[in-house]
Amino acid sequence: MIDRRRVLMGAAAVAAAAPSLVQAATALNDADARLNALLDGWFEADVDEAPERATNLGLDKGARAPLSYKLSDGGLAARDADRAKAINRWNALKAFDKTGLSEAGSLNYAIAAFGRETSAETARFDYGSGPGRPSPYVVAQLSGDYYSLPDFLENQHRFDDKDGADGFLSRLEAFAGRVQGETEMIRADAAKGVIAPDFIIDRTLPQIRTLRDMAAGDWSMIKTVGRKEGDLGLSGYADRAKAILDGQVKPALARQIEALEALRPQAVHDAGVWRLPDGEAFYANGLRSNTTTTMTADEIHQMGREQVAQISAELDQVLKSQGYTQGTVGERVHALNTDPNQLFANTDEGKAELLKWLNDQIAQLEPRLPQYFGRLPKTHVEVRRVPVSIQSGAPGGYYQGPPLDGSRPGVYYINLRDSGNWPRFALPTLTYHEASPGHHLQVALQREAGELPQWRRAGGFSAFNEGWALYAEQVAANDMDAYASYPLGRAGFLMSYLFRAVRLVVDTGIHAKRWSREDAVEYMVASGAKPRDAANSEINRYSVWPGQACAYKVGHTVIARLRAEAQLKADFNIRDFHDKVLLSGSMPLAVLEQRLRS
Repeated sequence: MIDRRRVLMGAAAVAAAAPSLVQAATALNDADARLNALLDGWFEADVDEAPERATNLGLDKGARAPLSYKLSDGGLAARDADRAKAINRWNALKAFDKTGLSEAGSLNYAIAAFGRETSAETARFDYGSGPGRPSPYVVAQLSGDYYSLPDFLENQHRFDDKDGADGFLSRLEAFAGRVQGETEMIRADAAKGVIAPDFIIDRTLPQIRTLRDMAAGDWSMIKTVGRKEGDLGLSGYADRAKAILDGQVKPALARQIEALEALRPQAVHDAGVWRLPDGEAFYANGLRSNTTTTMTADEIHQMGREQVAQISAELDQVLKSQGYTQGTVGERVHALNTDPNQLFANTDEGKAELLKWLNDQIAQLEPRLPQYFGRLPKTHVEVRRVPVSIQSGAPGGYYQGPPLDGSRPGVYYINLRDSGNWPRFALPTLTYHEASPGHHLQVALQREAGELPQWRRAGGFSAFNEGWALYAEQVAANDMDAYASYPLGRAGFLMSYLFRAVRLVVDTGIHAKRWSREDAVEYMVASGAKPRDAANSEINRYSVWPGQACAYKVGHTVIARLRAEAQLKADFNIRDFHDKVLLSGSMPLAVLEQRLRS
């Protein structure tokens, strides 16, 4: 039953956040305008409540300039407020009268409805990260303010004048409160029986200790402040920042370390969320949120096993054609991974050479993109190293999109903890995934799409985004023939797909079939998907982000199937197909299927 009082409260909140939008809707009495008022109002309210998001999107300017001095609220009260908001919004959207919506309005409603419903379902669980990406642990080797805020303050906060410098110090002071709020949540969740596995705590603690013990002047963001204040003719900001770190932030980190150390004796070694309160439902919600489908864990597990067998057979043939004939596919892949001719030196010079190689790959492919895509982004992409302070727990590679105003480039981060994790033959496919025609092309196009509502330009769904990036690897390999003169590159492409198919097996294995962490690592290594060091990091990742790793291959499978269906039509045009997929922005896979088949 819908709580009408909460619906009315939600409407009042929208009016307070964006009165001009509501007034316009009333004047027009139009279904699309009413929906836009509701959804845009929520977006505007969210930006005001989340200063980091405002900065990420380039919206902390003008009337919102004060946001550049703030961080979002954190702690138990903020999480409870987010849960209540998620439930209220889903109730409000269910109550919305859809009569008269245009085709575009109906698409917007379908996209919003999926997001609001899954957020409300996540809000049922009174532990973890709260609505959004379902994660049962507030702080882990891949999450927490210790992990994200230093990079945010260094690379996203605008520090280009005195106002930006003052804002930096204000946000740095808020850092300590945020860490303390997370520590409160860690303790509260532990009282409910939610404690990260022992191997996760053992990976997380060294990362936090590194920050606590590092001299303030050695923090990368403080070095950047020192450089920028000199360039701007300012002085004293680096010293003040060091004082805040030593006097406020580091003590908060120390208290978080103490909390995790106190919980470590209670931690178990089981990797799956099945052991947590209502854990099976938590995982089912994670799969639905991340894959944007109704596929069950058993169905995804079986899909993964079938695709692992299929991809392994093709990879077997490619390896044989290149002279790798002895042993299983996994053993031959291991031989290729460790071939000295494939490796960059694990030194600063070798890593610099690797980064240059990636940039050269991007530059080589870029002139060919107009043959396959009707619209291309204006924003460029840069390749950067994952910060050394967090590289031990960070993923191998990831992408950070540009703001809505294009004032910063997109960034493709690569983890260079060990250059041995990145043999040459595997790197082109990673680049096509993270940069163009993968994440950067898709996300930057969406951010630049002025015809879309702002909430659509800023949002996204993992299965669409990651599915597109995998599909983009296919476009580079098969349509653009990127490996015509480099056959081993095709082995890298197939290994990328093998890796994502293996993810389907091990993620569902850990969380639904109660595999041990060690079983999952062994399966990944034996398949040839990743060497042991990288496999260990990957399995740690799946343990704290249940279901997220399934988004990739499920998303790719759906997009590739839609492409195959479209090619059956006599008037198929690859540029038109790509534009139809991309220019309406990220959306749930179920909605994408309906749209492309209509």
